[in-house]
Amino acid sequence: MAQTNPNAINVNDPGLITLVNKLQDVFTTVGVQNPIDLPQIVVVGSQSSGKSSVLENIVGRDFLPRGTGIVTRRPLVLQLINRAPVAKPQANGVAEGDNKLQTSDAASNTDEWGEFLHVPGQKYFDFNKIRDEIVKETESKTGRNAGISPAPINLRIYSPNVLTLTLVDLPGLTKVPVGDQPRDIEKQIREMVLKQISKPNAIILAVTAANTDLANSDGLKLAREVDPEGQRTIGVLTKVDLMDEGTDVVDILAGRIIPLRLGYVPVVNRGQRDIETKKAISAALENERVFFENHKAYRNKASYCGTPYLARKLNLILMMHIKQTLPDIKSRIAASLQKYKAELDSLGDSMLGSPANVVLNIITEFSNEYRTVLDGHNSELSSTELSGGARISFVYHELYSNGVKAVDPFDQVKDIDIRTILYNSSGSSPALFVGTLAFELIVKQQIKRLEEPSLKCAQLVYDELVRILGQLLNKPLFRRYPQLKERFHAVVIAFFKKAMDPTNKLVRDLVAMESCYVNTGHPDFLNGHRAMAIVNEKHMASKPVQVDPKTGKPLPPSAVPPRSASPSLDVNGMNGDGSGFFGSFFASKNKKKMAAMEAPPPTLKASGTLSEKETQEVDVIKLLITSYYNIVRRTMIDMVPKAIMLNLVEHSKEDMQRELLEQMYRQTELDDLLKESDYTVRRRKECHQMVESLSRAQEIVSQVQ
Repeated sequence: MAQTNPNAINVNDPGLITLVNKLQDVFTTVGVQNPIDLPQIVVVGSQSSGKSSVLENIVGRDFLPRGTGIVTRRPLVLQLINRAPVAKPQANGVAEGDNKLQTSDAASNTDEWGEFLHVPGQKYFDFNKIRDEIVKETESKTGRNAGISPAPINLRIYSPNVLTLTLVDLPGLTKVPVGDQPRDIEKQIREMVLKQISKPNAIILAVTAANTDLANSDGLKLAREVDPEGQRTIGVLTKVDLMDEGTDVVDILAGRIIPLRLGYVPVVNRGQRDIETKKAISAALENERVFFENHKAYRNKASYCGTPYLARKLNLILMMHIKQTLPDIKSRIAASLQKYKAELDSLGDSMLGSPANVVLNIITEFSNEYRTVLDGHNSELSSTELSGGARISFVYHELYSNGVKAVDPFDQVKDIDIRTILYNSSGSSPALFVGTLAFELIVKQQIKRLEEPSLKCAQLVYDELVRILGQLLNKPLFRRYPQLKERFHAVVIAFFKKAMDPTNKLVRDLVAMESCYVNTGHPDFLNGHRAMAIVNEKHMASKPVQVDPKTGKPLPPSAVPPRSASPSLDVNGMNGDGSGFFGSFFASKNKKKMAAMEAPPPTLKASGTLSEKETQEVDVIKLLITSYYNIVRRTMIDMVPKAIMLNLVEHSKEDMQRELLEQMYRQTELDDLLKESDYTVRRRKECHQMVESLSRAQEIVSQVQ
């Protein structure tokens, strides 16, 4: 037979409200950051509909601010706590006086008092001082004008004359700003009310004056927006005694106008004159009872009317609501407890050990994790994006490789430039063969262009290392010690920058090596003879094929008669094409000018198109440049990443820990480095309070079976 907990609370026990009251006590320590949406009753209604009077009647004491316009300008979370009166000690068999106190409140006694969350530990036995404190706290947030604030005021009232309830009084709904009220006062109040009544665990207490049309009730209208079926809304009809003679609210009570599942309760509050003359609430409640018992429309239902019935009904509704929401409250408490425990674990204890050991462990762990991220062995591998060393590989094999391949040696050197270089490189004697000097000059110039993308590759890898550093420093441990994080960042960045100097030098040296010596004996290089053969073959293919007129068949090259039996017999020495060796440098072929032998101009540039011979020579040079440039490209794509890996990446992996120890492991600085951030200290305290409160709350709800 299963054993039962003797302290367990049955779900049908009225002690459920006491249980939620205990939860409220627990969560008072965490204030407005309460992670659990506990059941409570939210009071809404238009301005001057009598909301405050209803609350005072329920409490049985006069304690709320009064006046014209918006009086309630901040949410008032009113926690009513029923407690039995305390028996007074006796001396010599005679009670030591009564429980009256010397205050400005004639009804004050030691059994009833209020406490504010913002003034912990102070009991207000004088309810007039409670009113003054509400006004003072309201003005501290909203000033003396008619502005409003969503920051709540938490007031707890202990009394043997109340039923345990949680009520939230909100500013009255208004339409037109008056005096100093903000222009959008209606919108502000509406948003505040909706935020409160939208919570699923909130019971809506919609207060409406009975002497107005129910269809125009602002409170009911807002309630219908969040509770269209009227499942968690209860209506309160005030000023029933002020209705025109012959009219009543019977049809409303019967649900024939606007039905609510929780129904309506009519009440009679004190009038303005009663408040001004300080009529006791006990007398007002007696007048209310007499009114309903003697009114012909209500006398048969008098037991279902008035403030005492409203308080009992709210008590019952709240108890039933707690019963329905208790499973969800349990699961929310468990989930929140797990969440805050995990956060508390991540924040760690205030001190893990001696400062020297802590710093040493952090440096070792950081260095190991840095190597792990670069090698791709970390346990947090992403399935959605590249990270760590994979991004560096992307820089090498995609960005740098494509960047080098995109450098075109002929986008800056055109054919006419190559022709000019060929002439200049031959000096005073015309070259018999394609100029080697011209080839080397051009190819060296173009190789130097590879220095820029190579240095940029080193910079991109540096940026990736800084990115990895940022990711490692975002760990909770470094958020906990901001000075340690800042020092880590400064030391590692300086270490990276120091490693960049030899890295950039080695990259520049690689480019200089390639441009310093052109190895035309490379096995992959296309030599001059092969290049000339390819060019001749291309040019021969582009010439028209001569055909034998008799047979119609193409003639072999040897059968094609030469243009001149002896080129030396050509008087002009131009091979019959009207072009000399420097023919393209002279556009004009005027014989008189030629005979005059005028001096060459100061700047001598080619102006004509390339001759057939020049075209062939330029094509040979371009073939040789392309062949050698491709060899250099492959070499750079292979060697530059190796240089960066040697002097930057591998160097940082091997020497990171040593550098950190040299720069940071100094006894005089350890205490400063391990000074926790204000956020960490504050958040740890908050999490401690949350875990403690939620643990106690879990113990409380576990008593319910």
